[in-house]
Amino acid sequence: MDTEPHDIIPTDPATDQPAPVFEDFDNQGGAEPHHGGEGLEAVHDVPVKVQAVLGRARMPIGELLHLGAGTVVELDRRVGEPVDIFVNDRLIARGEVVLIDNALGVTLTEIVRAEH
Repeated sequence: MDTEPHDIIPTDPATDQPAPVFEDFDNQGGAEPHHGGEGLEAVHDVPVKVQAVLGRARMPIGELLHLGAGTVVELDRRVGEPVDIFVNDRLIARGEVVLIDNALGVTLTEIVRAEH
């Protein structure tokens, strides 16, 4: 079976799953913009809230009031499970926590598609 270069589907080496494919919104080649006259440039400066959620816990208020330094709160996730990435309170991706130059970050491993 001959495989042309355009037939090869890139995979994420960490998960051996197909790598996410992102649509090019640069509007190169003189085509009309995807979303109207201005394209996406009109929203580049709009601030959004981005959250990486490691996990959640539920507890009574009385227990919450007794929390102090050194208290361990058990979350609903296990070590190694992906974290949820929210943009403006909407789940958009999942990822893995990474450490880069003493700063925490998240590598996106899965894009969550909105169901219509």
